[in-house]
Amino acid sequence: MLNFLKKKFPKCSAVIVAAGSATRMQGTDKVMALLGDKPLVYHAVKAFEDNPKIFEIVVVTREELMEPLGALFTQSGLKKVKAVVIGGKDRMESVMNGVACVSPKATHIAVHDGARPLVSQNIITQTVTLAVDKGAAAPAIPVKDTIKTAHANAVTATPPREILRAVQTPQIFDADLFRAALTNAQEKELAVTDDCSCVEAIGMRVFLSAGEERNIKVTTPMDLNIAKLYWEENQ
Repeated sequence: MLNFLKKKFPKCSAVIVAAGSATRMQGTDKVMALLGDKPLVYHAVKAFEDNPKIFEIVVVTREELMEPLGALFTQSGLKKVKAVVIGGKDRMESVMNGVACVSPKATHIAVHDGARPLVSQNIITQTVTLAVDKGAAAPAIPVKDTIKTAHANAVTATPPREILRAVQTPQIFDADLFRAALTNAQEKELAVTDDCSCVEAIGMRVFLSAGEERNIKVTTPMDLNIAKLYWEENQ
């Protein structure tokens, strides 16, 4: 009965994680880097503000950015931003800090990288819909390059390219499932690289929706240049 109600009346909260130290950005703070006249993280948050399937937003960031970002969201008229909270020592702790502020009314939780400013409404909508149906979902795109596994700089295997996917965010989960998965990962000190990995670790399947090449994560100065090109195209 509970699953039926979750599917019939879903309420999806979004946790936007923008608490990284940007060590690969060569001195540029990617959270506050400008796209147009607004910081990069603003565009990520605005995408969820504009999507009718999202009912609230929690932003996780560094301590020194909490006040300026909170002021920016308020002055920009973003109504769904419920809280701006401090990040943790790593991504998992930052996600947990954000999830702790999510409304108990939320049936699903979307976790999105604050460094992905160009996420489309289509990606958000499709991934929420799939997560409501299946319990766990994430957008992904096919891998273009041939991928090798290696040890000591020697190739150990070449996985078939047709089965490989590059997973993006938002990664969206049933709220109870995700909380249980985070607790398990924390208790077992699992080394996970994304939120899907937490859910996979408790034996749950994650289903993939269609991602987009434009939904890039800004990690290096080159990524920022590409994001600016995409942004200018959209304008």
